[in-house]
Amino acid sequence: MTLLKLEPRREQSRGMMLAAPVIAVGLTLVVGAIVFTLLGHNGLAAIYEIFIRPLFNPYRWQDLLVKAAPLAIIAVGLAIGFRANVWNIGGEGQYILGGLAGTGIALLTLDMSGGWILPVMLVCGILGGMAWAAIPAALKTTLGVNEILSSLMLNYVAIQLLYYLMRGPWKDPMGFNFPQTAMFSADQTLPYAIPGTLIHLGIPIAIAIALTAFGVMTRTITGFQVRVVGLAPKAAAYGGFGAASTVWLALMVGGGLAGLAGILEAAGPFGQMVPQFPTGYGYTAIIVAFLGRLNPLGILAAALVLALTYVGGESAQTTIGLPSAAAGVFQAMMLFFLLATDILVRYRIVSGSPATARTAPASETGTAGSSEAAKPKTVTA
Repeated sequence: MTLLKLEPRREQSRGMMLAAPVIAVGLTLVVGAIVFTLLGHNGLAAIYEIFIRPLFNPYRWQDLLVKAAPLAIIAVGLAIGFRANVWNIGGEGQYILGGLAGTGIALLTLDMSGGWILPVMLVCGILGGMAWAAIPAALKTTLGVNEILSSLMLNYVAIQLLYYLMRGPWKDPMGFNFPQTAMFSADQTLPYAIPGTLIHLGIPIAIAIALTAFGVMTRTITGFQVRVVGLAPKAAAYGGFGAASTVWLALMVGGGLAGLAGILEAAGPFGQMVPQFPTGYGYTAIIVAFLGRLNPLGILAAALVLALTYVGGESAQTTIGLPSAAAGVFQAMMLFFLLATDILVRYRIVSGSPATARTAPASETGTAGSSEAAKPKTVTA
């Protein structure tokens, strides 16, 4: 019986770490074409419609930027948490709560006017996302509850709260019984960054947030704290960096940015709050964060790639009859291949037999302290 072992590489290739997302996207295109061909569709046409055609249509570029903006904003916040080893999976719920909080201000000020209304809506959107993220932060730091489970389950609570408000207290009495709020006024909607286009103010905001996050993570003590707590918690404790404070910091930043993305969407493309507001951006942003290597600048590029799946997926439904779930299939494959390539970057596969399989002694792995970390992972072929 042959054994396959995953042994940690002594040194990880930086070039391969940067190339892994590109390889993952390439594998997604190849395997996606094969899968949709086997399902009875034109696989090559599906790849072209989703990933190629929008790039050569100037009008589609506007859609790409509009859809990439919330993905980038949410992903930057999640990436900061992931750097600290805080796994915030509640971006979708925080996105919804941010949209709801800002919408509440919009409904209270429907009969008012003034340039102050939109900034207040944005601030309340940030606070709404932070308040929703504070729940898993408090559970994590006081009761030791896993933030993955608590933040994930709160997504469904947020969706039900949205449905209740749309069908009850916030339902537009002049909306012909449709479950939606009244349309926002001109002072409550995002202005266009480029007149005559779909590019609203949220797009330069997303770019500014990514650049600011990059500076904070690479040039400040706060960014150093986040990275140290994520990489070496014990060393961080000796350095005076508290784990609890880092959990709160990571979840507050992630929740605040997700909430900001929510109100930017409500005050931008939607122009009101509707039950269709949850678009899966909070989940897709997780893929964006990892595809961008948890780097805010890489996240901007990754957000455009994932935005392609939304824009191209919508057009592919009408042009070649692809199902609406096609975008989700490509997103899932992209994450799968990214994780697979990451494993091969960090480990190498070696073969052996049960009789000869052994762990390298400390003298072969560098130091005695590192021998435990260098033990191979063994799987049966």
